[in-house]
Amino acid sequence: MTRTDKLLIVFAKAVKTGGGIHSTAELAFMLGEPCTPAFIKFLADRVKKGQLRRVVKGLYESVLTPPEPETAIYKIIKKLRSGVLNYISLESQLSHTGDISQVIMDRVTVVTKGRSGTFATPYGVIELTHTQKPIAQIAPNLYFDPDIKMYRATTEQAIADLKHCQRNLHMLES
Repeated sequence: MTRTDKLLIVFAKAVKTGGGIHSTAELAFMLGEPCTPAFIKFLADRVKKGQLRRVVKGLYESVLTPPEPETAIYKIIKKLRSGVLNYISLESQLSHTGDISQVIMDRVTVVTKGRSGTFATPYGVIELTHTQKPIAQIAPNLYFDPDIKMYRATTEQAIADLKHCQRNLHMLES
C-alpha cells in the first residue's frame, strides 16, 4: 500500500467518525511518521495532484471524502483555535437568532480566548475576535449547539460582545 493510499484511508475513516479536517501534525501522527519538511512537501504534492485540499494553512481535507459542507467551517474553527474557548457570537449569532434581519452569508464571527485573525476557507470566511473577559464571566451566557458541536452566545452576550468590540449596532432589530 502506498503512502498516498494510507493517507486517503485515514481521511475516509475520519469522516465516518465525524472528522474530515486535519492538521499537518495530526496527519503525520495518524500515518506514524514524523512531521518533517519532507512530510509537509508530501502533503503539498497531494494538493497539487488534487487528492487533498488545503482549507487554510496547515489544515487539510480529502477531496474524495470531504466533511459535511454544513459543519465543515465549524470543524475548521475548532482546529484553528483548539485548546481555548471559542464561541459563535457577534453578527453570526444575532443573525442565527433573528435579532438582526440580515442573513450573514459566507462568514462566521467567533469570539475566542485565543488570537484574533481572519481566515478565508472554501466554506467561507472565519473571523476570530479575541476577548480578554474571564471565562467565568462569559460561560453562564453560552449554550452548546449539538448540530455544530460548538458553543453559541446568548442574545444578550452577543449584543454585549458587539458593543465591547465597538461593532456596528445599527443592524439590531430592537
